[in-house]
Amino acid sequence: MSSPVTAALRFMCSALVFCAACKSSPAALPTGPSEVAQPPTASVSPARLTEDLAGRPVFPPDNWWNQDISRAPVDPQSASFINFIGATDTLHPDFGPPPYGIPYVTVGSNQPRVVIGSFTYAGESDAGVAGGAPGYPIPDEARTLPNYIEGGVPGGGDSGDRHLLVIDRDRWLLFETFATKWNTAAGRWEAGSGAVFDLSSNARRPEGWTSADAAGLAVFPGLVRYDEVYGTNEIRHALRFTVRASNGYVWPASHGAGRTGGAPPLGMRLRLKSSVDLSGFPPAEQKIFEAMKKYGLLLADNGTDMQVTGTMDGRWNNDELNPAFKRLRASDFEVIALGWR
Repeated sequence: MSSPVTAALRFMCSALVFCAACKSSPAALPTGPSEVAQPPTASVSPARLTEDLAGRPVFPPDNWWNQDISRAPVDPQSASFINFIGATDTLHPDFGPPPYGIPYVTVGSNQPRVVIGSFTYAGESDAGVAGGAPGYPIPDEARTLPNYIEGGVPGGGDSGDRHLLVIDRDRWLLFETFATKWNTAAGRWEAGSGAVFDLSSNARRPEGWTSADAAGLAVFPGLVRYDEVYGTNEIRHALRFTVRASNGYVWPASHGAGRTGGAPPLGMRLRLKSSVDLSGFPPAEQKIFEAMKKYGLLLADNGTDMQVTGTMDGRWNNDELNPAFKRLRASDFEVIALGWR
């Protein structure tokens, strides 16, 4: 199994290839089509997080992230919510080579835990007491090396959502923080909020609690992952997305982040209409969009309209992803019954 240091090398080695383009838009990143035409191999980098996960299911099959919603009823307010978003708004992939997307790292049960010194939303955050030890298993390298934290800045920096996702692969626990920062002067980690999830359980956040995501949901299970897109199996879970404003929340969310009239609630699910023809899309994008038909998009936070989140990975080809996503509009989706189980 790879160590936290070698697991991060995958992102750093990929970043070296694209360092000259990281300041440009994702569409300008010079990734050749041949780089993503084949499934990942051992030559991609010194270590791959996919080996640590080994195809393990994230949450039980009947978890809300893993529900087949292809036959769920359409909500009576579907057209209204789509119009609020903007029927002609196109889909956006919020992922790519560093610094785009959200990174994650896996660690073993021997990874030392560190106590988060300060939470902005302390009353709705987990102290990290799980698996027999207090704190969060944050690798020391996250303080000084890039691409451990969303945004790519060592120690988190001062701007952006700065999600930090750490999976204890031995105890099968997921640790997530939002607005993560290493405070050098105080010698401690700080965050806006934090949550711990047992990946073998369907336990939901307490009613009214946030997580590292505004909706109180886990971030990791909703990411578009390179290993799934280019693996042999279908993508078997819903995908995380955002809209510019929301109005309360519905199950499976446990927390709201706004009261904008006419806006959709966090926890709402979109489903790509079965009538949308995917035959003209590249195979990788077909696979992603098929998941949107079967498992849908789960509204997790306020942000850019129709923005779908994925992992930070140097192998993504944004020259292929961006135009493919832009061919789908909000009007190609429908809202399934709010709170449907």
